Amino acid sequence: FAICNSSGLKLGLGYDSAKLSQSPFGFLEKNHSDKNFVLLVLESSESVIMEMERVHEFPHTHMNRRPRKRARLGWDVLPPAPKAQVGMFCGQEIGNISSFASSGAPSEISSNSLCVKGVARNGSPPWREDDKDGHYMFEMGDDLTPRYKIYSKMGEGTFGQVLECWDRERKEMVAVKIVRGVKKYREAAMIEIEMLQQLGKHDKGGNRCVQIRNWFDYRNHICIVFEKLGSSLYDFLRKNNYRSFPIDLVREIGWQLLECVAFMHDLRMIHTDLKPENILLVSSDYVKVPEYKGSRLQRDVCYKRVPKSSAIKVIDFGSTTYERQDQNYIVSTRHYRAPEVILGLGWSYPCDIWSIGCIVVELCTGEALFQTHENMEHLAMMERVLGSFPQQMLKKVDRHAEKYVRRGRLDWPDGATSRDSLKAVLKLPRLQNLIMQHVDHSAGELINMVQGLLRFDPTERLTAREALRHPFFTRSHLRR
Repeated sequence: FAICNSSGLKLGLGYDSAKLSQSPFGFLEKNHSDKNFVLLVLESSESVIMEMERVHEFPHTHMNRRPRKRARLGWDVLPPAPKAQVGMFCGQEIGNISSFASSGAPSEISSNSLCVKGVARNGSPPWREDDKDGHYMFEMGDDLTPRYKIYSKMGEGTFGQVLECWDRERKEMVAVKIVRGVKKYREAAMIEIEMLQQLGKHDKGGNRCVQIRNWFDYRNHICIVFEKLGSSLYDFLRKNNYRSFPIDLVREIGWQLLECVAFMHDLRMIHTDLKPENILLVSSDYVKVPEYKGSRLQRDVCYKRVPKSSAIKVIDFGSTTYERQDQNYIVSTRHYRAPEVILGLGWSYPCDIWSIGCIVVELCTGEALFQTHENMEHLAMMERVLGSFPQQMLKKVDRHAEKYVRRGRLDWPDGATSRDSLKAVLKLPRLQNLIMQHVDHSAGELINMVQGLLRFDPTERLTAREALRHPFFTRSHLRR
């Protein structure tokens, strides 16, 4: 854990022990009467680093806000600020979730019964204790309720685990997210379920957002059943040795992603955590195509993977929120975070558009556009790639971001924290040069479209609907 004062200064770090695990906040109150101290219970060294950065940069927005950055995992849930009202829970093994209740309108959430027609209820495995972090313990071949049989583990994150299971009722493979048996993750899962059900109600075909099949509460674990999809765009890039996607494939994926976000924005929803890990290919099937390197006289041939189908779906709605006025807390994974979020200017729908711009460039080049872990360097990289920030934007920065600005301009290079940071910024090319290194045709239209997605001023950024009408998309035939 970490103890900080109200200015975000780290006073001490420690680890969970038997004495503290029962009541860490009690420990704080007993030993520090100053109410300006904040105790952060963190789960890994990366979490310590990222959470301390967040408290230091924006201490006034820290409490009761979502954690900022997570590991690069596709299936993940952020514990969000608001709590959702939970409706009726069905089934035999239900935990106490009374703490979810709020004064809001009754939610339409209700779990499907664990009972399966024609399936006996003697298939549950013996009771096992959760591990020390609250993860569900299982063995391959176990039954997860009589309806689902566990076949393999697909992934793991701070939220819990995703298992590949056989659905005996629907006769199909599904992906089951088993959330850790910890209150904040259970609450986050309920919010994700509500968002998924709202999306499903308006998109009955489930064309762009992952479909929720079912959910239930099993042995103190919220379990969300999804359709089984392919690998994430990030995993596909990684397994392909970070080789770029063909421009036509980038166009088709970008179109679908913008369609999904336009659909969400029409419902007044903001995803806030768009990234390649949260975009899944519907099918993992691929073909290998030759890639030539070198001169015409002496060419080396290597092969790269290209998906057979460009169909995608967006996942991870645990940090999705409705548009409102008080959105000043930190959102988005670092590499895809909009400048208005870093500068504390408040955010809305355009923060999703910025993330899409970063994703499109990454698909074209194979690498994240802004590879950094600190705010000053991140802002300097933005200026290096996209040009100078508008002065009127820098004049409005949050008081906790004023240190990044000097005399109406970004404080760079004077504000650099190290020589390595300076080198990291200087090696970046301008956006148009970067794209032209990887794109042979349609480069001009692509550059113009991405520049519209990555405008510094969020009020001038393209909307999802406007981007869909851009010539980069409209002048080319799309396989849909």
